Amino acid sequence: MPRSSTLSAAFVAASLLTINTRETLANQNASQAKPPNVVFILVDDLGWTDLGCFGSTFYETPNIDRLAATGMRFTNAYAACPVCSPTRASILTGKYPVRVGITDYINPAGGNQPENWKRKTKLLPAAYSDRLALSETTLAEVLKEQGYATFFAGKWHLGPEGYWPENQGFDVNMGGIERGGPYGGERYFSPYGNPRLTDGPEGEHLPHRLATETVKFITDHHEQPFLAYLSFYSVHTPLMSREDLKQKYEAKRQSVQQCGPIWGEEGSRKLRLIQEHAVYAGMVEAMDSAVGEVLDALSELEIDDETLVFFMSDNGGLSTSEGHPTSNLPLRAGKGWMYEGGIREPMIVRAPNVTAAGSVCDSPVTSTDFLPTILDLAGLNSRPGLHLDGVSFVPLLRGESQARGPMYWHYPHYGNQGGAPTAAIRDGDWKLIEWYEDGRLELYNLADDIGEQRNLSDSNPAKRDELHAKLVAWRKSVDANMPSAGPKK
Repeated sequence: MPRSSTLSAAFVAASLLTINTRETLANQNASQAKPPNVVFILVDDLGWTDLGCFGSTFYETPNIDRLAATGMRFTNAYAACPVCSPTRASILTGKYPVRVGITDYINPAGGNQPENWKRKTKLLPAAYSDRLALSETTLAEVLKEQGYATFFAGKWHLGPEGYWPENQGFDVNMGGIERGGPYGGERYFSPYGNPRLTDGPEGEHLPHRLATETVKFITDHHEQPFLAYLSFYSVHTPLMSREDLKQKYEAKRQSVQQCGPIWGEEGSRKLRLIQEHAVYAGMVEAMDSAVGEVLDALSELEIDDETLVFFMSDNGGLSTSEGHPTSNLPLRAGKGWMYEGGIREPMIVRAPNVTAAGSVCDSPVTSTDFLPTILDLAGLNSRPGLHLDGVSFVPLLRGESQARGPMYWHYPHYGNQGGAPTAAIRDGDWKLIEWYEDGRLELYNLADDIGEQRNLSDSNPAKRDELHAKLVAWRKSVDANMPSAGPKK
């Protein structure tokens, strides 16, 4: 063989070896790449239109609006329940609340359990679990197994001591206890009277404190993958604002000319129709400022492009009770009701290199979908039995189409806000509500009637019966607890 041919063959062999080595190293580096950080921000009782980026002209939310401008805004996002504890369980487990047994807000005294029921109602509410079972696998536990540092701050409301965040996969717990609101000490101001949150300087504001603790955790752990779960007590009652913000919105309310009536009715309840509550507006702005502290920290640490950010509310805005602080129009009703105002939420997701900045998604998603989506984005495989009801919406984040399939709700309880035991299904643009007291069915086409004003149950019996059959079959498949048939005397 000529010498030149020998050299050429050697060169080719060496080149192939170099290429194969580089590919191997590249594959090793890819497999060893740091998985994305996760920041999950959950707000309590925030209504669908309580943000500037979702249409509010009274509340000011520049930081969350900034998040929406850099991520994807979801206009058909749902909580799995019209009250808090069940939705919180659904986010952590990827399961409908009925599967984990938590179908109502957890009352530590058990006042909403059937054996203690005092209200004169047509039915006795169903029994439910007052804690998230330790046997359930949570988002924090899954990520912790993969080397994530895990942190929780704020409202937990998923069981008594022994079932708190530190027992459910979180390394750090700042303020997560059994209570559904900041009911100790000076409530939204220090001293807090919270056994998992040391008191700050007198008068320190709780939203700022929770953001400060979150930023500290992120700063201390930003060189490893982390889950920072910031679960605000805001904007839940008690209605309390910083005095400067209250005065700001009092002045703004006086300067804004309101059109139309302030009050309407939903059933027997007074319903707020206009956003003008100064104290509530101050609470929304303080929460927004706290979100800004966390977003600024991600930027200053230069980890924006390594961090997934999720923003969500646990149920609709409070419009029919307890101070009636907000309006959810054009949605009907609010917290505690199965109408859209009770379950449709403001949701934003920023997934670097996945979501287009300032994009909007109109496809339906629900709170059970967060866990599989986060695992999908983190490149983690699921396992049998995990997030039975959740569906990854990563295709939507990429701007692709995705058929979610039916979404279901089961609320066999009487809320404090006027709602009664109900169930619902949304399939495409169609939504059916079933009232357990009398079996009444309501059918709405949300594409044409977002305010649920035209009940099409009688005019479209075929669609009504189709959806009701799906709802009944689903309820049977999850072995749903039902309110008792005997009336409460």
